[in-house]
Amino acid sequence: MDFNMKKLASDAGVFFTRAVQFTEEKFGQAEKTELDAHFENLLARADCTKNWTEKILRQTEVLLQPNPSARVEEFLYEKLDRKVPSRVTNGELLAQYMIEAANDFGPNSPYGKTLIKVGETERRLGGAERDFIHSASINFLSPLRNFLEGDWRTISKERRILQNRRLDLDACKARLKKAKAAEAKAAAVPDFNETRPRNYILSASASAAEHELRMAQTEFDRQAEVTRLLLEGISSTHVNHLRCLHEFAEAQATYYAQCYQYMLDLQKQLGSSRGEMLPGTFVGNAESTSPPPATASPTTIAAGAATGPAVPIIPVVPTVIGAPNSAPAVEALNPSDVKPPASGTRKARVLYDYEASDSTELSLLSDEMITVYSLPGMDPDWLIGERGNQKGKVPVTYLELLS
Repeated sequence: MDFNMKKLASDAGVFFTRAVQFTEEKFGQAEKTELDAHFENLLARADCTKNWTEKILRQTEVLLQPNPSARVEEFLYEKLDRKVPSRVTNGELLAQYMIEAANDFGPNSPYGKTLIKVGETERRLGGAERDFIHSASINFLSPLRNFLEGDWRTISKERRILQNRRLDLDACKARLKKAKAAEAKAAAVPDFNETRPRNYILSASASAAEHELRMAQTEFDRQAEVTRLLLEGISSTHVNHLRCLHEFAEAQATYYAQCYQYMLDLQKQLGSSRGEMLPGTFVGNAESTSPPPATASPTTIAAGAATGPAVPIIPVVPTVIGAPNSAPAVEALNPSDVKPPASGTRKARVLYDYEASDSTELSLLSDEMITVYSLPGMDPDWLIGERGNQKGKVPVTYLELLS
């Protein structure tokens, strides 16, 4: 190989001079050119921007992909400039398992039907999550990563050059100071044997140091201006990141709104079909099931109680004329006339919201606690619920009975 020994020696000399100057500055044995306060503020803001951008970027990646192995795999694909393979989300995988289980258990069975409904909702949730991750990656992560891998690398490079120019400038100042001191000393104590040659050499050395100082000052000022312009560009970086942050927040809000709507739809589906799927809702014989309490009419009067199954949600005691110990029939429920039994009341937690269809029913709010009890002859799908001074019929399927 063809080595330029002169250039190598020159570079080695420059490196050694900078190292000596830097070491002397650290030990307080050499003067250091200080930057102005505005420039120092720009440097501090740039460092702060870089540090917090890195932290936000890393934590956003954790939010979008909690699996560290998957993050490492995606990082390697990006560094190899290869397309990241499509990955199934956890919701989509859960949906696949639920639907396959429903097919094995029987898609027409109560459990199978519910598995299919929940599985379809999980699939929609997984699709919404995929869209959110894609949007966040493009609109938020990519700009942050481009800043760190592009603009910040350029700023760091120019800052290193500026640091070298400053060290060169300070070294030139130190050489000029030494040359001036030697020239002054020679002038104060003349050497009568070699006065003219020595003074000439010292004067020439001082002139060369002054020339080097002017050149170093020019290079330093030019590099300082370039670095200053790049640092002032951090303001536009903040504006760009602010816009990206708005887009990220909107994407996340859209994602959670979709999730809420999907789960609300699923809750309504499960609530409307709960009466058909729980064994406690069968009345009369095993073939007939009571309609969902949310859609049944609460004012229907039972007819033919002795020959057929009772129509739901009617507080009626079946009566056989002439039969001993027969109890009088209870007419349509008037909540103010209902008295709780001496024993048998229980606490219940409401599972879902329920809107009363008339004055005989009690509206419910999810997660509230009420007192419930049953009356003789009431349909097993309904109970009497009390909340303070309010009283009315409530569907059993909307409650979790507590001991």
